[in-house]
Formats: sequence, C-alpha cells, structure tokens
Amino acid sequence: MVSGQWEDKWAVGLMTGTALDGNIDVALLQTDGQQIVHSGNYALAPYQPQTIELLKQCHQQALDWQFRGAEPALFAVAEKQIALEQSTAVADLLQTAGLSHGDVQVIGFHGQTVLHHPPSANNPGQTRQLGAGALMAATLGIPVVNDFRSADMTGGGHGAPLSAIYHQALLSQLGAAAETVVLNLGGVANITWWDGADQLVAFDAGPANAPLNDFVEHMGAGSYDENGKFALAGGVDEHRLSQLLTHEYFDLVYPKSLDRCDFSWSMASGCSLNDGCALLTAFCAAAVNKALERLPQVPEQIIVCGGGRHNVAMMQALETRTTKRVLSAEAVGWRGDAIEAECFAYLAMRTMVGLPSSFPVTTGVDAPTIAGVIHTPSGYSEPMGG
Repeated sequence: MVSGQWEDKWAVGLMTGTALDGNIDVALLQTDGQQIVHSGNYALAPYQPQTIELLKQCHQQALDWQFRGAEPALFAVAEKQIALEQSTAVADLLQTAGLSHGDVQVIGFHGQTVLHHPPSANNPGQTRQLGAGALMAATLGIPVVNDFRSADMTGGGHGAPLSAIYHQALLSQLGAAAETVVLNLGGVANITWWDGADQLVAFDAGPANAPLNDFVEHMGAGSYDENGKFALAGGVDEHRLSQLLTHEYFDLVYPKSLDRCDFSWSMASGCSLNDGCALLTAFCAAAVNKALERLPQVPEQIIVCGGGRHNVAMMQALETRTTKRVLSAEAVGWRGDAIEAECFAYLAMRTMVGLPSSFPVTTGVDAPTIAGVIHTPSGYSEPMGG
C-alpha cells in the first residue's frame, strides 16, 4: 500500500458519458491508488441546456472532422464551458460533503469524448476528449488529471476501456473473481473479467445506450427509453437481429474498443418506435453474450453498472440472451451511478503516485502505462483571444 501523504486525502472523479444524457457524474473517493479506503458523496449535476446542445454540435462536427486537418473551432468553446460547469459541480459537492478544497489531493477529469478511432493494422489510434484541465485546476485550486487516453494510444493501445483496474479493485473488495464479470452500460458496453490473481481482461462488448437514445430522439419520443417502456411494448425481429450480430467487430480478438457512432440508430431504420427499441435492446444484450463467450472462463454472473441498468427491458434482455445471473451494482453494495466517476478519481490518484492504469491485456498498449496529464493550479494561462 502507498503510504504517507496520499492515505488520508480525497480524490474527486468526473465523468460525462457518450450517451449524452445531459448530466455530470461527480464522486468523492478516498484511496491511495490501490485500495479503496472509503466512498464519499456522489452527485448527478445536470448540464445547462445550452451546454447539451453545444456538445451535440461538437459531436456532429467531430464526425465531419475525423481527425483530418485543424479541429473545429467550436471545440475550444466547449472545452472552456465544460471545465467551468464541471468545476461548479465539484465545488458544490465539496460544500455538501463539508470538505475544503485543501482536503482534495486530485481531481480526475475525464472530459467529453467526441471522437475515438481505435488503432488498426495500418493506422495508430486517435481519440479526443474535450475539457480544459488547466482551467479547472486554476478555477478550483486543486491539481487536475485529464486526457487519460492519449498516452495509452501513443503506446499502441486502444485508449479504452480504462475502468478495468478500478473494477478489479471493486471485485477484490467484494471477494469475487472469475465467476463474475462487470458490465458497464453507458453509450457503449464494456466488460471486465479478473481471474482473482494476475489475469485481467477488458474490452468494449458492443453498443449500449447510444444507438437506443438516438433512435428514441430520432422518432421524436424523448431522449431515451425510460425504464424500457418502449422496448417492453415492442417485439424483436430475430432474423434482423441475427444479421446485426454478423458485424465484423464481434469476430475481432480483444483488446478492442468502439466509438459511440460505430453502431448507429439506423440499425432500427424502418421499425416502429417500440419494435426498434426492442431490437436495439436485444442487440446490446446479445452482443454482451458474444463477448462473454470470448473470455478465458465464461462467468456465472454479471454485475451491471452504468445508466443502462435502470432500463428494465435491458436487464431482462441480458438475462434472456446470456442465460447468466444478472445483478445491478446496488445488489452487491456498489453505487451503480457513481462507479465511472469513482473510477476516474481512482485513476487520477494512481497517476499522482506513479502507478499504471492501462495494460496490454486491457487496452492492447505495449507496456503498462500511467494515464493522464497532471495540471497544477499555477500552470494555467488564459489563451490569447479569450
């Protein structure tokens, strides 16, 4: 265990997912970068409506940009807005928890992913998360770690998923190992499996909430399928589902990762609202089953975290399509909505103490790699022009 100044300090983690649900997840975690000492306050802080629209515009411009030429000017506007709003979320959480800024050793600031290209045989990977870490550090007077994925990709990795080492810490605390897999259902679904010793495996299983949310919005029925009500009222076209499951991604060996837009809502094109939601929900669950079959040992139970676990239809589909025991994070004493934010608090502390967060078997990086860039409060200067 790391000793000294790191033991009794808090870390704050921030996460906004690719599902674009309009919320900032912010959590306190007491950790030395290895053990989870204590879980502190957690909050879901809504973005301002104009910020959500700004992020949607950034996502659209990123699709046109595709890492070709200068990045869209809108990104700089969004980076500043994201940093300031998330700084407010951190300050509010600390006030609620009765902590001073001096009680916090580091903030893990994931930022907003707008584009992610995994490495291929001919091209290195590229990724872009929006968020001004130096501005946040200056605003709050607390060191900030952000840009968690770039070093991994520079080292030949996919830059994702990064949650594996935190999932391992949670499983260790729970006393669970090879019989259990952790499934996170955000915009994309990713899984973590640990043998209880030295073997840790993680990869993106397939799409999750992103195409489902986009389809509901496309159909003018809101921003997501609340509690799975549309999917539960629809029927699954099994022939169409089987065709979707022939996608080449499922034949790739891990480590592997996905961009939010690799699987789009158009998979349900031509379907009614209910049937389309049923199809996309079943597809997510069936993709998870394919992922489980690739693990060194097929697990007996799935612990589900992330927003997708609130979807009744999704949880039912997972049980049906995987034939495994499916548990919500809360059933084992975890805070399912807080886990991703906690993860980046944990990763930030690992960065501060010089511990790696990505590994050859989790991201495909050449060697264990320390994640992120550290920004100190005194290191910020306002860019020229604004």
